[in-house]
Amino acid sequence: MFILLFDRGVSQMKTMVVSGGANGIGKGIVKHFVSKGWGVATIDWDSEGVEGLLKELNSENLYAEVGDVSKEEDVRRFAENVKKRFSKIDVLVNNAAIFSDKSFFELALEDWEKVISVNLTGYFLMVRYFVPIMKEKGSIINIASTRAIMSEPNNEPYSASKAGIIGLTHALANTLGPRIRVNAISPGWILHEDEEISEEEERQHPCGRAGRIEDIVHVVEFLADDEKSGFITGANIVIDGGMTRKMIYI
Repeated sequence: MFILLFDRGVSQMKTMVVSGGANGIGKGIVKHFVSKGWGVATIDWDSEGVEGLLKELNSENLYAEVGDVSKEEDVRRFAENVKKRFSKIDVLVNNAAIFSDKSFFELALEDWEKVISVNLTGYFLMVRYFVPIMKEKGSIINIASTRAIMSEPNNEPYSASKAGIIGLTHALANTLGPRIRVNAISPGWILHEDEEISEEEERQHPCGRAGRIEDIVHVVEFLADDEKSGFITGANIVIDGGMTRKMIYI
């Protein structure tokens, strides 16, 4: 289903597209860049989350649709409307994702395919439809996860999809360069809005705390800036407080 929720004209400005922008890291990215005066477009299948985001920000710089990035028709329509809205975009942030922790032996094929479709195929579709409307110098930022390189039991579809994002990232960096840089960010434990954890859980990180949404936003801002990160492409930047470098014994 396609729902157009917000549409006002805006003047020329730096522009960004974020998938999965109604909650969590995606919402943090949207809020930050709207506050910086960017034009931001987002697509998310959480209709209540999208409506809440629009009400919270109440900004003419924000354009949002309800849609499913795993469905080509939704992505195609979104891209067409973003082009009408902003003409060209500077940055694409692929962030939309779903999680499954079902037991591997209870995991149905449809469960596997849904995670892969949203978390990996959705990134492919967003790139396919938005590259043609990116400016001469563009940046694509794919949100992966440390689950791509380390796991817990019953993470198979999620971990596989996130590992696929890293592979997709360096392949696209070669295909789309030098005009468009493509990089990935792999967050570790990132606390979402109002999430609280114990001091022991915080201290287990080598840097002394778990991550915050703004930790990811700052790196997105860096990778979006061609002057500051113009020599970086095909990279996967791990932001996990050092946890993937920590040896843990039972």
